[in-house]
Amino acid sequence: MASTPLPPKENALFKRILKCYEQKQYKNGLKFCKQILGNPKYSEHGETLAMKGLTLNCLGRKEEAYEYVRRGLRNDLKSHVCWHVFGLLQRSDKKYDEAIKCYRNALKWDKDNLQILRDLSLLQIQMRDLEGYRDTRLQLLQLRPAQRASWIGYAIAYHLLKDYDMALKILEEFRKTQAVKTVEYEHSELLLYMMMIMKEAGMEEQALKHLEMYDKQICDALEVSENKGDLLLKLGRNEESAAIYRELLRRNPENRKYYQGIEAADPPKSVEERLDLYMKTAAMFPRCQSALRLPLDFTTGETFERLADQYMRKALKKGVPPLFNNLRAMYPDKDKVAIIERLMLGYQESLKTVEKFNPNDEGEPQPPTAYLWVLYYLAQHYDYMGDTTKALDYIESAIEHTPTLIELFVAKARIYKHAGDIEEAARWMDEAQSRDTADRYINSKCGKYMLRAGKVKEAEEMCSKFTREGVSAMENLNEMQCMWFQSECAGAYRQLTQYGEALKKCHEVERHFQEIVEDQFDFHTYCMRKMTLRAYISLLRLEDIIRKHPFYFKAAKLALETYIHLVDHPLTDEDKAKDLELENLSPKELKKLRSKQRRAAKKAAILEEKKHQQEMQQQKGKRKDPDTEQDGPKEDDLVPEKLAKVDNPLDEAMKFLKPIQMFAHERIETHLLAFEVYYRRGKLLLMLQAVKRAVTLDSNNAWLHECLVRFSKAVSEKNNLPSPVSTVLQEETKALFGEVDIKQFNADFIKRNSNSLQHLLAGAKMLYFLDPQSQDRALELATDLSGNLIDRNVKICIKVYEALCTGAFGKCEEQTEAYKTQCHQIFPFARVFMPPKPESDIVTQDGQTDGQTDGQDGHPEVDANGS
Repeated sequence: MASTPLPPKENALFKRILKCYEQKQYKNGLKFCKQILGNPKYSEHGETLAMKGLTLNCLGRKEEAYEYVRRGLRNDLKSHVCWHVFGLLQRSDKKYDEAIKCYRNALKWDKDNLQILRDLSLLQIQMRDLEGYRDTRLQLLQLRPAQRASWIGYAIAYHLLKDYDMALKILEEFRKTQAVKTVEYEHSELLLYMMMIMKEAGMEEQALKHLEMYDKQICDALEVSENKGDLLLKLGRNEESAAIYRELLRRNPENRKYYQGIEAADPPKSVEERLDLYMKTAAMFPRCQSALRLPLDFTTGETFERLADQYMRKALKKGVPPLFNNLRAMYPDKDKVAIIERLMLGYQESLKTVEKFNPNDEGEPQPPTAYLWVLYYLAQHYDYMGDTTKALDYIESAIEHTPTLIELFVAKARIYKHAGDIEEAARWMDEAQSRDTADRYINSKCGKYMLRAGKVKEAEEMCSKFTREGVSAMENLNEMQCMWFQSECAGAYRQLTQYGEALKKCHEVERHFQEIVEDQFDFHTYCMRKMTLRAYISLLRLEDIIRKHPFYFKAAKLALETYIHLVDHPLTDEDKAKDLELENLSPKELKKLRSKQRRAAKKAAILEEKKHQQEMQQQKGKRKDPDTEQDGPKEDDLVPEKLAKVDNPLDEAMKFLKPIQMFAHERIETHLLAFEVYYRRGKLLLMLQAVKRAVTLDSNNAWLHECLVRFSKAVSEKNNLPSPVSTVLQEETKALFGEVDIKQFNADFIKRNSNSLQHLLAGAKMLYFLDPQSQDRALELATDLSGNLIDRNVKICIKVYEALCTGAFGKCEEQTEAYKTQCHQIFPFARVFMPPKPESDIVTQDGQTDGQTDGQDGHPEVDANGS
């Protein structure tokens, strides 16, 4: 109870304050607060002050809110209302641990308050304080035993604590209280949830009996059948399991799990017997694709050729664009690839001459589109095989055959991307998009390719066709949590050396994941009320590992690499380097650069003005409502300049590193990025921990080898280490490197991986790192382009070229140019290896060459974007 109770008149006003808060009538609530606090007797009434603070918080006046709530609490420390309000304030600021403390203090003065207990249980499940959650749910059950949510919440607490027996006992007691006459969805979900707990507890026999007993009360018959098949299989009752899976297969012959279930329950003794299952299904369901596709995985030789012929003919005749994607899993097997290639080339020749897949085929000729899809497939096939010239020939023939098919232009763009010319790829993807501007997928693909080419503004304009009007595309895509766009943007900005903008996009992605975690609050009560219990448990488990998602890992990796770069190359040094570059330019080159900068600045100013006008219109359109509730605490604005010029980039990097260390520990890149951060912080034991974890994942990784060598050298150069640290390092270094010295360790690595360009590059870099006098030998290893290398492709060769350009081998301009020339001969389409075009050949959009001065013909300046 409050220490200073209000008289009836003021008490009635206080109740109206509570009602106004619940109905979100904050302005009226403040009026009633003023009436109570205006009375000198009650000017320091703690609960009223606390409610005034809570109301102000909802209106966004946070500092005043905290001041009033603290003042109220000081005046009435024994009031559960004041503590509850302080907890709500802390929760709104996402200080959940502090909010839990406040709720516990409130319960000291009113231990049976249902609302406080409910709020406390929400925070406990959000923070995964499962023991505390269990105790709170028990109190709620004791206070409200007639409510379904009380029983369900208590059972869920035990389930999450993996006390399956207790969870099942609680649910069984609750089930006995339910009188079910007809099939009800909510009761059905309860029964399936009990079955789920039994399966997790390893109680297969009880789970099966449970399903058989309540079969008629469960709505989802498919779920029952699938679980019965799985449980019978685990119990060794294979015949019954196989019968259920066969029945399921008749229901849906495309589901691969059913084929796997039949094979597990009734293992075939030979390939022929295994194949028989699929052939019978294909005969029973002529339109079934899985029955024809799956046998290609386990057949070989003539059987594979016959089945592949049957499968591909059907797809080509029908016109199935993703045929290559369906067969791509075959490509690691060289024999199967040779058969597919031979069949396709045969189709091409035969369709071109006699309009049939084989000259000996009887019946009517194939439709003209069959020839088109053969060309389309062959273009993708040769692109995958690395033969860009043939791939382009086939795709050109396909475009000439049917110039209106969008998939052909998409394929051509992909071929150029794989060949290393992303700018040409973006141009062809733009061509594909222009042929169907209503296709959102092609629009997104085009935006992605433009970002890969470093054209951020063009990509934003492209994606703006599908974003909300009146708001900039970049802002709207951030609101919609479009993380693929933000990840690609971050990569593009990093490529353009705009590190602040890149970090801004990475932080935006991180905030999206934080919002996803916060959104759990909406489901804690809803799921128990609607009895979607299995989905709720799946949600909680997903949220626990949400930062394992590829989108988060990609953003974290980009952020870490950017922060590491900022440590190695602070922006001040970079700016000086730019000044030096300007000094080395000729007057003509400097004039061209200044002209380009003026055009870019002019365009940026126009875009900024348009954005400002849009914001002004938005503000005019909004009606000012004094009772509008603020959506949580306003987060700090992400300013690119501040992000790029933080005092300690490594401290910021740790914010991204810790989540991926916890959730993406199965990726070797996580531990290697951790090493790079700890290496720059000089933390030897943490460096050791990172490389040891990486070694367990892939001991022959090229990047790991570089880390190991640098770690060994760092240990050898470190003096005056504490005795325990020195002892641990000596023992672990011996375990990692054996008895050999580090130079011999590097030489052994090079010898062991002599047919891998990626590994040779790592070995060569470390050879130069350990002994700069070995530059010639290091360059010889790194620039090896012999045909026996298993990974001589565009990506790896670009890495070698970048290493040569960035000084990983010291000064080597002649060798770099020679390597570039050699690579151009092997990869003629890769833009990075192309020789620079003569100045007279570079033509701007208005027909001028770059050598002409701006406006010399009396025309206005025109930049590459037509502005």
